[in-house]
Amino acid sequence: MDTNDPDPGDARLHTMAGELRVLVGQLRRKLREQAAPGDLTPSQVSVLGRLDRDGPATVTSLAQAEGVRSQSMGATVAALQAAGFVEGAPHPTDGRQTLLAVTPLCRRWIKAHRAAREDWLYRGIRARLSPTEQKKLAAAIGLLRRLLDA
Repeated sequence: MDTNDPDPGDARLHTMAGELRVLVGQLRRKLREQAAPGDLTPSQVSVLGRLDRDGPATVTSLAQAEGVRSQSMGATVAALQAAGFVEGAPHPTDGRQTLLAVTPLCRRWIKAHRAAREDWLYRGIRARLSPTEQKKLAAAIGLLRRLLDA
């Protein structure tokens, strides 16, 4: 085989990567639909998830993590504070800054919406996949984890 010839396996892997990317996007959209977040925007949901996962943060650090301007993040945070999902406390070492954290109300909201998404997945797996396919899916989850760890 000429070393300049494309490897047919590479083309197959590129196709698989594209299909996986599209499928993951579709799955994310379906999961968002199941959660029915009400009046929250995707950016607000993203900030809540980040604060829940990573802990308290400043507006500036949230803006950097989310890839938006501090002014935009300030508006997002203000809406979340007005909804009772985020509260601020003085920064322990920099009195000029406020540390933002999710409230108990927000934690309950996150828990309920996570449960709704997991229940949708559970019902779909149980209803649409045979026991053999369920085992294949379990193996695929392990493979996807390895991809993320790379």
